[in-house]
Amino acid sequence: MSDREDGSEIKPGQSPQDGPGRVVRLQDYDTCQPDRVLREMREYWNSIRKGRAIPARSDVDPRGIARTLDYAFILERIAPGAGRLRLAGRHLIDLMGMEVRGMPICAFLNTTSRGRFSDVLESVFKAPQIARLTLHGRSDYARPQLAGQMLLLPLRSDLGDVTRALGCLVAEGDTGIPPRRFDLVDDEVIPIIDGGTTLAPSPSTIGFAEGMADFAKRNEPRAPTPPPPLRGFPQAETPEERRALFRVIQPVTDDRDRSS
Repeated sequence: MSDREDGSEIKPGQSPQDGPGRVVRLQDYDTCQPDRVLREMREYWNSIRKGRAIPARSDVDPRGIARTLDYAFILERIAPGAGRLRLAGRHLIDLMGMEVRGMPICAFLNTTSRGRFSDVLESVFKAPQIARLTLHGRSDYARPQLAGQMLLLPLRSDLGDVTRALGCLVAEGDTGIPPRRFDLVDDEVIPIIDGGTTLAPSPSTIGFAEGMADFAKRNEPRAPTPPPPLRGFPQAETPEERRALFRVIQPVTDDRDRSS
């Protein structure tokens, strides 16, 4: 592009707004700011409550979260502590390198963090309450380190139960080669009404490990089970009674054996 095409023909003393060039406000094209995205998402959630404790899924309008739509998602509870993505923004697709609709939300977490994440997610539906999570993406070959934030806001389904959630996931840094997964570094639960109580997520054990008490109980040596009593025979309780049951059996001889 030549200087003339670039709008450099502005005369001395003339402001750039008066020239043919268009002034662009950088705040309209700012870089990813997790705090701003989470704040705007929560403000929108509060705006659609309309005096209720929890808004409905049908109240969510994508036009109301246009600035944060790339980071937003709608979650459906499919089992205790498990949720499936119904809708997801472009940022989540870029992190996984594929379409994420229908995937479990725990796919964004490393296996060592999924137990705790499941507990936090279940508390969002059960209490219900808001949850904010701090995430960390490990650095690896062609995968720079990422710092992430996630917000979970409960919603009511068409049936009136709290089985939906509006959320957002924001990761700062170069995505690198997908898929990118995160460790759960910290979590915070927030009451939906200021000053209300919260439900602490139940502590989770990583993997399928049993509790120490149950494990020790299962491995205690067990006494051998006595055989069932024989029907039709008297039962002896003491050694004397058992000796009284002994009988001497004489062999029966045939007369032909005697003659021989």
